[in-house]
Amino acid sequence: MEESARIPELFQLLFREHYPGVARKLYALTGDYAAAEDLAQEVFLRLYRNPPDRLEAVGAWLHRVLTRVGYDYLRQQASGKSLLARETARVAAWSEETAPSGETEVIREWEKDVVRRVLHKLSDRDRTALLLRENGYSYEEIAHRLEVNPKIVGTLLARAEERLKRKYGQEEEQNGGGKETDRRGAGI
Repeated sequence: MEESARIPELFQLLFREHYPGVARKLYALTGDYAAAEDLAQEVFLRLYRNPPDRLEAVGAWLHRVLTRVGYDYLRQQASGKSLLARETARVAAWSEETAPSGETEVIREWEKDVVRRVLHKLSDRDRTALLLRENGYSYEEIAHRLEVNPKIVGTLLARAEERLKRKYGQEEEQNGGGKETDRRGAGI
């Protein structure tokens, strides 16, 4: 019983000693301070759940795990960007298949630009979740891709969609509200 009581104390000691270095290395790898902190927490969660056999080698173990976690994050970010590029290309191909009027084409291009801007304003997780759903991925596939529990994917998607709608409305107000007023004022 006394041995199990020492484990949390030992973990706290290791956390205090190594967390700044782990977070700093992850920041250097990712270039994103918030992501580095999240990834550092993931590294220490793995340490807590599956500590190395020899605790005197914990520094090397942490370095190996933080490198894996960091590169997994970068791969996920790169594939999310390629997913965004594929989705943009799909939307562009769809719009080219039809022969809309000039006014319809201008409106459609404006809407695509707004959607792109709004998507880039969302967090990487929200953007990836929405694009995966739009491409027909199942909740389990989305959960696996985002490394979250499948049970929360529905809530995650609902919240991401709400943020997208809110930011889309803000974007329209900023960029579209003045156009409507200009048209009315010009008698168009």
